[in-house]
Amino acid sequence: MRRDDVIAGLRAFAPLSVGVVPFALITGITAVNAGITPLQAVWMSVVVFAGAAQLAVIELVGRDAPLAIVVLTAVVINLRFTMYSASIAPYFRKESTVRQWVGAYILTDQAYALSIAEYRLDDAESRSGIGFYFGAAAGLWVVWQIGTAVGALLGASIPAGLSLEFAVPLTFMALAFPAIEGRMTAAAAAVAAAVAVLAVPPPFNPALLLAAAAGIGSGLVLEHRAGSFP
Repeated sequence: MRRDDVIAGLRAFAPLSVGVVPFALITGITAVNAGITPLQAVWMSVVVFAGAAQLAVIELVGRDAPLAIVVLTAVVINLRFTMYSASIAPYFRKESTVRQWVGAYILTDQAYALSIAEYRLDDAESRSGIGFYFGAAAGLWVVWQIGTAVGALLGASIPAGLSLEFAVPLTFMALAFPAIEGRMTAAAAAVAAAVAVLAVPPPFNPALLLAAAAGIGSGLVLEHRAGSFP
């Protein structure tokens, strides 16, 4: 793992921290307001480390939802990481098992998007696959843990008028827009966005999976049609 690659990953993540910090604060604040102690909120953030799933689980716990619903919701929301793993796995084949497991633990939407974009720009053999990834992912992990802890400790002391929720969609928009290249990817993104908005809401929150399937499916159909008409 080269130091330059790690630093490059940290630098790539740095602009996104502007959106990650409010996201983490919201998670910590929501946990405390749902009746979870600050220590439990911090421990959950360390063990689970999955922003969207953490928020969903916290809300369900606050509503006294059955444990089976809580677990199933978290699993469904995090199933998207199986797609991320399959996509990025080729760049980690030469790494040790320990590094692969640690890399899996710190996998996030942001780390994946930044890393896969970087690896597509450079020859995989000329770059340490896990160095850039670890820089971006570990940087996010540190910022997330600190932000969640601060939010949990401050809790209700943060003014209600300070609306931080806007940062959550902005964080993901900052990742999605640069990845849209050409009309086909734009159309696939539009289909996925529409399905995500129109999909059935919780308890199982299938919107993410349905949107991903719809986006991938529409992209494949468009690519096939484009190939059929030279």
